[in-house]
Amino acid sequence: MAPGRGGRQGAPGKWRLVLVAGGAAAVVVAVGAMAAVAFTGDNGTPEKRTKPTVAAAPPAWTIEAGRQLTSGTGLRYDGTMTVGGTPVQAHLRVTPSGLATGTLTAGLLKADVIAVGGDTYLKAGPEFWRDHAGEITHLEYYAGHWSKAPASMPGFDVPDVLGPESIARMLAEAPAEPPEEKVNGVPAFKVETPKAVYLVAAAAPHRLLSVRGTGQNAPRFTATPVAAPVALFKELRPRVAKLGGAADPGLGFRPGTLTFSNCDKNTTGCTVSVPATLTSPADGVPDGARAALRASITSRGEPLGSCTASDAVPADRALVLRCTVTSKRWRSWMRNALDNPGSYPYEATAHVVGEAVDADDIGKLLARVDRERKAVVKRAPSTPGPSTPGPSESGEPSVHRSGQPEVATSQSPERP
Repeated sequence: MAPGRGGRQGAPGKWRLVLVAGGAAAVVVAVGAMAAVAFTGDNGTPEKRTKPTVAAAPPAWTIEAGRQLTSGTGLRYDGTMTVGGTPVQAHLRVTPSGLATGTLTAGLLKADVIAVGGDTYLKAGPEFWRDHAGEITHLEYYAGHWSKAPASMPGFDVPDVLGPESIARMLAEAPAEPPEEKVNGVPAFKVETPKAVYLVAAAAPHRLLSVRGTGQNAPRFTATPVAAPVALFKELRPRVAKLGGAADPGLGFRPGTLTFSNCDKNTTGCTVSVPATLTSPADGVPDGARAALRASITSRGEPLGSCTASDAVPADRALVLRCTVTSKRWRSWMRNALDNPGSYPYEATAHVVGEAVDADDIGKLLARVDRERKAVVKRAPSTPGPSTPGPSESGEPSVHRSGQPEVATSQSPERP
């Protein structure tokens, strides 16, 4: 709790502030390059150089398997994995490029899942986050909203492990005669990679049959072609459209002192400002890292409005976030305060979280979805066979307020 100057109605007042922010991971990709150097002998004449080794062509079966994966309508995965020591049922449909949509179910708890732009996102109620999100604090910041999946959930990279194009690249490195085992009685090539074990039908056209994760409690999926790609994109696109402002629990911030500005006698709005510093990860600012402010204003428990704002995290890790409440309730409350002299205290609750998706980027993500939809639907059979419907969608998860909200109060004067 820190004393300071807050917003007020025309005379000195006081306010207090307690702020907590949320936690995070970054992925750094290193790109290497090679350079050729010519050597000469002592007499200045060029020395003989060993001819470069020509890479052997991939085995024919991997070429056919890769073609099946990348030119098809995508894959449907059904299986089980363990998250937080609890078995979780997964039902996912993945496009050739690695876009995905589906659900995770643990008993009566369910999470919706999508993958786009190389990242995986979840939307679930607080109980699912509590039981399966690991060490994340302030789950109320993420529950009920689309949020970037933490490392523990679902426990693997969906586009990299289950994306057909990604799998095709890994199969290209497979041996000509890999070991075999049977999948439901069907002979299959067993291809082990650092990310997963892929079981591909030994007989042409070498369809992917199963995927097993590596390590203890790894996921196990059956794989079948997507029979109705239109339904896949019909579910995926609306979910992607709502990703703007999705939180990133992998980014942690230390907030500073909250202040009000341009609130006194202002019937158009009230601005809340909070400085914040990125605290995790500690080793540099992840590419594309963003911070989001979520604030609301109340008076004696009556909500007066809320606002949000976000910005990119600069190299020095520090920034100031501001948003303005312009709701009808704030305008009515302020007009009443101006027309009826008296005491009108108000307070703000606010928190700073990592942001995974800028709202301005949604158009680009939807364009990517639409491009692939056009290509995939075009190559689908004109009379596709029936597809097994995915689990039914549930209603919107409930949103919970923090049990210990950050509070800044500002006392108005006796006469507004």
